[in-house]
Amino acid sequence: MRRDFCDGVGIARLLNATLVLPKFEVASYWNESSGFADVYDVDYFIEQMNGFVKVVKQLPPEIASKEPVHVDCSKRKGQFDYIESVLPSLLEHKYISITPAASQRRDRYPLYAKAALCQACYKALRLTRSLETKASQLLDAIPKPFMSLHLRFEPDMVAYSQCQYPGLSPTSMKAIEAAQIDRKPWTGKLAQIWRLRGKCPLTPNETALILKSLSISPTTNIYLAAGDGLMEIEGLTDVYTKIFTKSDLLSGEDFMNMHGNTKAALDYYVSINSDSYVATYFGNMDKMVSAMRAFNGLYKTLFLSRKGFAELTSKGLKGKELMQELWKLHRDDFVKGRGSALPECFCEFKL
Repeated sequence: MRRDFCDGVGIARLLNATLVLPKFEVASYWNESSGFADVYDVDYFIEQMNGFVKVVKQLPPEIASKEPVHVDCSKRKGQFDYIESVLPSLLEHKYISITPAASQRRDRYPLYAKAALCQACYKALRLTRSLETKASQLLDAIPKPFMSLHLRFEPDMVAYSQCQYPGLSPTSMKAIEAAQIDRKPWTGKLAQIWRLRGKCPLTPNETALILKSLSISPTTNIYLAAGDGLMEIEGLTDVYTKIFTKSDLLSGEDFMNMHGNTKAALDYYVSINSDSYVATYFGNMDKMVSAMRAFNGLYKTLFLSRKGFAELTSKGLKGKELMQELWKLHRDDFVKGRGSALPECFCEFKL
């Protein structure tokens, strides 16, 4: 949502349009109805975007009762041009909603649109005061130094990946089957090709193996940045015993009353402020966290290679030999650390 909203700000500037604070379409995933103001400081955002994009909290009365004309750009490929394709609809209908194009080349935006996008991503989006206080308390409660680990092995994630995982517990297999709906896993040769492309999330056990190959001590303090329902977590906790989670460190009632959005915001806050950040899947959160860490000069950031792990294990490597090859695979990134995502925000102008 943060990524799409940053894109929306850039597009609004590109089209010289007024931006209405968005509604989160989260009910299908989080089973909740929290809004932008439940997560972000609205007044601070509007103040910080002054001079970049005009932002309003509500629609003006003359169009408030109308439904916007929806323009879905999410499937557009290549050098998609919003001015050519979207501006005519905006001029005709005056009020549109938009789903940004995932493949849009932001580096080809004019500087004024880049500046608006980057201002939103790095400066203007601040958590609400109460949520930031809670996030700060959570950060203080984690023993230092610590590593934030973003682990993705929830039933819906595995079902979406369409990967096969022999050897999982009956409970995990049942949860995956319930989440699959019509996304059945690949089988046979196709399953092997899919895994070799790096499409399959690392299991907690595989994650622990890679961390061990990097000589990360079993006594390392690890904050687990993850959603509810992680499967096979014993594969990690049997090796790394100092694991801390939101639910461990926040009071029961306080935690139970939180929305999925606000829980995810806590993970984001802790991760951008952690001593190091390791991700098992290069998803949207990982891109945004690594970008903010790079922006703040925190370069101890590492993405574990699903593709590399699959290639090595497909060759039959095991034990010490596999550990050595995993070290070589991750060595340069592990030693240097890196930040990525939104590179167009760097080196061109100072915010």
